[in-house]
This record gives sequence, C-alpha cells and structure tokens, in this order.
Amino acid sequence: MQTSLPSSAPGSMKEHCDHQADCLKMIQLIVDGEATEQQIEKLRNNLHTCQPCIKMYHLEKEIKELLSGKMEKKCCPEQLVASIKTRILQFS
Repeated sequence: MQTSLPSSAPGSMKEHCDHQADCLKMIQLIVDGEATEQQIEKLRNNLHTCQPCIKMYHLEKEIKELLSGKMEKKCCPEQLVASIKTRILQFS
C-alpha cells in the first residue's frame, strides 16, 4: 500500500521525539505496507508536528526503494520448498 504522508512544514515542529522506537516500528510497518488504517492515521497526525519522525519516514522509504531496486527476484526450486515445508512441519 502506498501511503501519502506529509512532508516537513515550517511552524511548531518538535525537534525531539519522545517515543522514537515506537514511531520507527510504525514507520516500518507503513513502508512495508503492513500497517492498519489506525496506525497510518496515528503516524500521519504525528508527522504534522514531529521533525525527527518525518526524517525517519523519508529515510526508511528511501532505503526500501533502494533495496527493492537492487534485489533480483528468482524462483525457488521446488525441492527446496518441499524441504523447508517438511522441516517446518517437524517443529509444529
């Protein structure tokens, strides 16, 4: 899911985030397309006032885009898939 979030805007922006680790987790979920609408809205509201979170969001998004462009998708051999499934079933 591609999410449009605000960029930094002048005004009363916070220079320090009090819950940076939690914000980073939420940003990563959003960038990976795994966030709920509630998480997206929560971060969107935070980005209106938090300069560090805006920077983290843009950095994570750029990293994801760069990595996606560098990775080559290849099919996995059926024998490997079967072997992995067998091992998973042994531990469940």
